[in-house]
Amino acid sequence: MQDIMPFVSAHPVLSLAWVALLIAVIFTTIRARFSKVKEITRGEATRLINKEEAVVVDVRAREEFRKGHISTSLNVLSADIKSNNLGDLAKHKAQPVIVVCANGQTARLAAEGLVNAGFERVFSLKEGIAGWSGENLPLARGK
Repeated sequence: MQDIMPFVSAHPVLSLAWVALLIAVIFTTIRARFSKVKEITRGEATRLINKEEAVVVDVRAREEFRKGHISTSLNVLSADIKSNNLGDLAKHKAQPVIVVCANGQTARLAAEGLVNAGFERVFSLKEGIAGWSGENLPLARGK
C-alpha cells in the first residue's frame, strides 16, 4: 500500500490510464446489468427460435449476410434500426427478437434501439455469428 503513491507520482500517465480502464469496466458492467437487453447463449437462442418463434435480426452488411446467416433471419442494418426504418420487423413487436452481429460486439446497440422502438423482448446473441458457426450450427446462404 505504501508503494502506490510513489508509483503514481513516477508514472502519472500509466496511473490515469489504469483508472480510466477501471471506470470503463465498471460503467460497462453496470450498464449491462440494468439494460433491458439480455445477452443469451446459442442454446438459449435455439430454444427461443424453436419454442417461442423468436425473430432473428441480423444487423451485418448485406454481403456478410449472404455468406451465411441463421435460417429465417431478417437482415436489418443498425442504421435502419437507429432511424426507425424497420420494415417487416415492425409487425413482430410482441415476439422475442434476437439481434445478431458478426461477433457479438455491435448487436447490443441495435437491440437497445429496438427496445426504444417498442419491442417487448429483445436479446443479443453472445459471440454473434462467429460463435454460432464455431459450434457448427446451421447457416443459410444467399438471399
